[in-house]
Amino acid sequence: MTGQHLPASTLSGLLGGWSDAGGPAYRSLAERLRLLIADGRIMPGARVPSERELTDALGVSRTTVASAYRELRDRGYLTSRRGSGSVTSLPSKVEPELGRHHAPGIDTDGLYDFTCAASPAVPGISTAVAEALEDLPRHLATPGYHPQGLPELRAAIAASYEARGLPTSADQIIITAGALAATSIVVRAMTQIGDRVLTESPTHPNSVDAIRRSGCRVVAVPMSPGGWDLPLLEATIRQTSPRAAWMVVDFQNPTGWLMSAADRQRLAIAFARARTTAIIDETLFELALDGQEMPPPFASFDPAGVITIGSVSKSFWGGLRIGWIRSPEALVSRILDARGSLDLGAPVLEQLVVCRLLADRVGVLAERRLGLALQRDALAAALRSELPSWRFEVPGGGLSLWCELPSPVGSSLVGVAQRNGVLVVAGARFSPDGGLESFLRLPYTLDPDTLRDAVRRLASSYAGLEAAAPVRRTAMIA
Repeated sequence: MTGQHLPASTLSGLLGGWSDAGGPAYRSLAERLRLLIADGRIMPGARVPSERELTDALGVSRTTVASAYRELRDRGYLTSRRGSGSVTSLPSKVEPELGRHHAPGIDTDGLYDFTCAASPAVPGISTAVAEALEDLPRHLATPGYHPQGLPELRAAIAASYEARGLPTSADQIIITAGALAATSIVVRAMTQIGDRVLTESPTHPNSVDAIRRSGCRVVAVPMSPGGWDLPLLEATIRQTSPRAAWMVVDFQNPTGWLMSAADRQRLAIAFARARTTAIIDETLFELALDGQEMPPPFASFDPAGVITIGSVSKSFWGGLRIGWIRSPEALVSRILDARGSLDLGAPVLEQLVVCRLLADRVGVLAERRLGLALQRDALAAALRSELPSWRFEVPGGGLSLWCELPSPVGSSLVGVAQRNGVLVVAGARFSPDGGLESFLRLPYTLDPDTLRDAVRRLASSYAGLEAAAPVRRTAMIA
């Protein structure tokens, strides 16, 4: 709802039973509004109803609403602008968020690391490297620069799209140094400084950072308790006319939601009408853990208007740093031109390694999925046992659980947990505009015994915070 007017009727529905909390009415109203802003259900920058409009909608006195707004302004959650009413905001953080720039696997001895949703390498990578080294000499006589990627790897990736029912030629594939590099390249190719790019909230923070560093303005749309809010997405697309949209529709990071085929078609139509280029990140597509049939690729619903990003970092190993772009034919040259100022291609040896892994992907991925399913279930069971007040939906795939805490103490928990040997990232890091303080992402990429012990430490860390926090419960944003 960034930059939009929030109608009084809509806000009244979000407030729910705010008056049931007891105490002075204005304080109950202010606290409920604060929690909605902190949790991202009302995005920063949204214009709230006037005092008169909200008074009429809630059936309370004008003094109650005025006093609630004044308290929110005093606490930094509301800012008044002359001529445009009051808009929501977030107070400046007193302390920097711990773990924001933490490098996974670095200086983590003796710590349980929940900051990175990525698994160790799959078995067979050493063999694939050895085989790739045998093939490397024939490439040594060339300069080694392949801006579009090795032909054999592009052909293998194109064939994987063909197998999913999406006709693709090797000429439509561009190999990159990972999915994040692919995102940066595509955003640079398809946008100009100042353009709007639509994303979900919550979402992958590093990709949002890459979008912003390209000079674009991020328009974040909150997810609903059941996944994507299609009416809100469609309304935001109409109102903001974003030049591009970056989204994860396969086991979305961090919520784990999977977008249905019907919703993909509906959203693709909305993007096409607005001439918005959809950039769809499929890095988690391979990690369906319950044997379910996956929906068609998003690009199937608009082959000429959708750019797809893929990677082996989640399925095989992040250390390979190989990703790719599947582009409509008409945009390939434009994307390659944009790439020239960023890098000149991905490493040849790693591309040869990925070629061999893709040839054996069925067996390799079956083992990966089995291990992740066991770890997911172990983490879910440990949380139910040790932290029964936390809420989460067990996703059908992906790499993490998106947990809702009873109180907005996510950032506070980060520091306490680190002192108890557990590294976590607060939910606020996954919001492009702040908030989500009642949420925490917990990857299930450690072994089951480690996950169980880590949750016990996390529960001990949370116990002290829970005793001091006011208990509340809102709808999940997941």
